[in-house]
Amino acid sequence: SSGINAEYGAGPYTVTVDSMAFGNPTKYWQLDPVKITDMEWDAAVLRASQEYRGRMHNLFCDNCHSHVAYALNLMGYDRKSNWNMVHIAIYLLLYSRFTGIGGFLKTYLPFLVLVAIILIVAFVF
Repeated sequence: SSGINAEYGAGPYTVTVDSMAFGNPTKYWQLDPVKITDMEWDAAVLRASQEYRGRMHNLFCDNCHSHVAYALNLMGYDRKSNWNMVHIAIYLLLYSRFTGIGGFLKTYLPFLVLVAIILIVAFVF
């Protein structure tokens, strides 16, 4: 791969390249190029991006996870052709890694601050 980030989700009918809607990634799932069986990696990502430029973004049914699943299906990743957004979410939960301590903090610090505020308010006042 040439290392380009393609993201579907910055708006309807929009696939951005190297411009993430929510900032730089904090976690990633490293795919194994050996597991690609049907279509070359970059070609699959390009074709998936072209397809998703014609779709309306839907938070629950047709989102960035669906875009990734479409590309994985095109490339026959891991000899599967039934990738979907639920599979992607599960694999990200189980196999992803943080980009570093900064990625970990960006992911969980806001939640921990919110919980701390709620606990302080609940027990002090």
